Amino acid sequence: MSAWIDFKVLRAKLDFERVLRHYGVEIKRKGKQHQGGCPLPKHQGKKGTPSFSANLERGIFQCFGCGAKGNVLEFAALMENVELDDGAALRRVAAEWQRRLGAKADAPAAKQEQMPLPAAQNILPVVVNAPLDFQLKGLDHEHPFFKQRGLTRETVNHFGLGYCYRGSLKHRIVIPLQDADGKVVGYAGRVVDDAAVSEANPRYRFPSSRVWDAKNFEFQKSLFLYNGFRIKAPADALIVVQGFTSVWWLHQNGLPHTVATMGADCSEKQAELIVSLVKPSGGVWLLPNGDEAGRRYGQSLLAQIAPYRFARWVKLAEGEQPTELSVERLRACFAR
Repeated sequence: MSAWIDFKVLRAKLDFERVLRHYGVEIKRKGKQHQGGCPLPKHQGKKGTPSFSANLERGIFQCFGCGAKGNVLEFAALMENVELDDGAALRRVAAEWQRRLGAKADAPAAKQEQMPLPAAQNILPVVVNAPLDFQLKGLDHEHPFFKQRGLTRETVNHFGLGYCYRGSLKHRIVIPLQDADGKVVGYAGRVVDDAAVSEANPRYRFPSSRVWDAKNFEFQKSLFLYNGFRIKAPADALIVVQGFTSVWWLHQNGLPHTVATMGADCSEKQAELIVSLVKPSGGVWLLPNGDEAGRRYGQSLLAQIAPYRFARWVKLAEGEQPTELSVERLRACFAR
């Protein structure tokens, strides 16, 4: 098991000037400040302008061109092309800088790395789906994506959607993820152009694990339902879909009691939540996508829910999506 890293202690030990020089930055000191062109590989502002400023004493930086800012360790991560919400990758960068600092000590670096740490230091407490203490700002709520998908501004506002221009969700539609209490526990990001989807660029990006304040924070979408917090009391009927866009579309067309499992799988916990959101005399309508993954999804849902609630699978034509259904088709699908 890898050694535990105290990020706060590591940041305090890092010499920002040394970190800058390590990444080939020529220091232009003005008192406690370095100011010059932004060295970040993903900088999208004007090149060569002195938009980047680093406080060498406090260990923080900001670029007034691309908007990036943070502490010395986050700067190192960005220089390594690491997304700051990628906890595992961030930890690797931190471990490498911790190794470099260790190499300056009296004992040989190899010997230091082999020294076992107490077991208690190797295990961090895990916190799952913790409510966030921040809110993403500066989102574009009028991006052409919404109009192209037929979504109204009212729907966009209702779900808190917006296009992101910076950060780990840059160039994606940001989707707030709320737990059963309505608290935001993370943000998902959806690509704007489906033709750009690839193994390296998935359609959806979810929050990754991160280490902070000596805790390992994890996100698990399988523990809640998207839009589930809005179902305040057991309903007569509940519609279950796979993805976010289907929830938006059905809500806009007069079917607000719709939830999504955020993928083509339904966990045991999500199945329990679905049953709890429907009256014993009520029913669950399953509306998966019209493809092979959707058919497997429908079969799985039916097997988990049918023993406890009336369940009906609405099957779509091959290749058809719930977002392609008109108001009239939707009414016909859910006519009992």
